[in-house]
Amino acid sequence: MGRLLGRLHAIGALRPYRHRLTLSVATWGEPAVQHVLASGLLPSGMQRSYQEITGQLLTVLQDYFQEAGAYKKLRLHGDCHSGNLLWTSTGPMLVDFDDSCQGAAIQDLWMCLSGDRHEQANQMAYLLRGYQTFYTFNRRELLLIEPLRTLRMIHHAAWIARRWNDPAFPIAFPWFNAPRYWEEQLHGLQEQLHLLQTEREPLEPDWLD
Repeated sequence: MGRLLGRLHAIGALRPYRHRLTLSVATWGEPAVQHVLASGLLPSGMQRSYQEITGQLLTVLQDYFQEAGAYKKLRLHGDCHSGNLLWTSTGPMLVDFDDSCQGAAIQDLWMCLSGDRHEQANQMAYLLRGYQTFYTFNRRELLLIEPLRTLRMIHHAAWIARRWNDPAFPIAFPWFNAPRYWEEQLHGLQEQLHLLQTEREPLEPDWLD
């Protein structure tokens, strides 16, 4: 998997997209929050809490991106989770490039991870060992894993909200306009805020060559 992503990014670094978004707080975070607040899908009693927690998160996320410093923005798959991965006799293949965008390489790597922090660090080391066969990785981007996870949470809720009038979406996501979903969403965002404020050390694969 690391070798596949290394090849993908080596090609993606050759020239930027002309029409697709660059993944950032300004493109994935702020518009998503505004859309959810204006959608009418958020229970009225949760509007203030959602606005407050996302406001704090967007500020903290911006700080993280500034701390990460300059990094190469390249063409990404953008939605590199297991559901968009096919395994064949010759290895993995990626499908569904609808969310392909410009951004940091780590966006396509972090969604391959699972388990606790130690397990994720070990998995990342294996990924990067294969990845760097084809493309050099900037280790400063490891700082962006939790910020990007948080941005995805915010962005995904708005992604569904924008399509809620499509008859297929209430069928596919029947829980989306229920209070319980938004309670869990708020709880998850509060957990991410706490994590981002208290654990600033990047995930570090300690045995990576």
